[in-house]
Amino acid sequence: MSIDTATGEAAQAEVSTERVYGIFSAIARRYELFNAVSSMGLYRRWLATLVERAPITNESDLLDLAGGTGDVSFAAARMKRPRHIQLTDLVPEMLEVAREHERQGAARGVAVDFDVVDAQDIPYADNSYDVVTVAYGIRNMPDRERALREMHRVLKPGGGLACLEFSTPANPLVRALHGFYLSTVIPFLGGLITGDRTGFVYLKDSIRAFPRQEDFAAMMEDAGFQQVEWVDCSAGIAAVHTGVKGDG
Repeated sequence: MSIDTATGEAAQAEVSTERVYGIFSAIARRYELFNAVSSMGLYRRWLATLVERAPITNESDLLDLAGGTGDVSFAAARMKRPRHIQLTDLVPEMLEVAREHERQGAARGVAVDFDVVDAQDIPYADNSYDVVTVAYGIRNMPDRERALREMHRVLKPGGGLACLEFSTPANPLVRALHGFYLSTVIPFLGGLITGDRTGFVYLKDSIRAFPRQEDFAAMMEDAGFQQVEWVDCSAGIAAVHTGVKGDG
């Protein structure tokens, strides 16, 4: 089912896809600075947790979906040195920044290819990849169930998905403080750093509309993933979800 990713309500997919494309094509050059400032550096720890929990080896063929400017891909290259990384994103402007990082040595010699891909319609064959990663991406996809089924399809039997996404803190005080931060600080910083305050109002709305940890885990199971679990990051501000494609 397609939804408006800002509200969680049913809507045509184009409503969210066009909005997301417009926002991220405009802020691609300032995206990394915003992440660093708005998370007070915590996003690097969350990325490390994602890569640590992803079952990547030096023989892995890794598909990084919604990979943006390459944070996950280059962290994986640095920490685990997979055989190959397919770095993809819906927005070409984001990938162009990633390509520049790769040319500057961010991949540490790991082979990286780039491709414009909608993760809801992955253009690769069944059973192609050992590991799929996605960070802050599935929240922006209007048909998340379809995206998860696509991720499951392209994984080899026994392969694993690791997904980092903003989430819901369990502690009421943390949840209230986080809500205040999302509503006031995030749009202010977004406008200051990128000049696009409206895009960061959307960011706040999409985080609030995203399913809680247990609900997203259930979505992964419905898509066919086994051994689904998650670990909270920074008291549940974000969470890393993992699952495995069965051998059957």
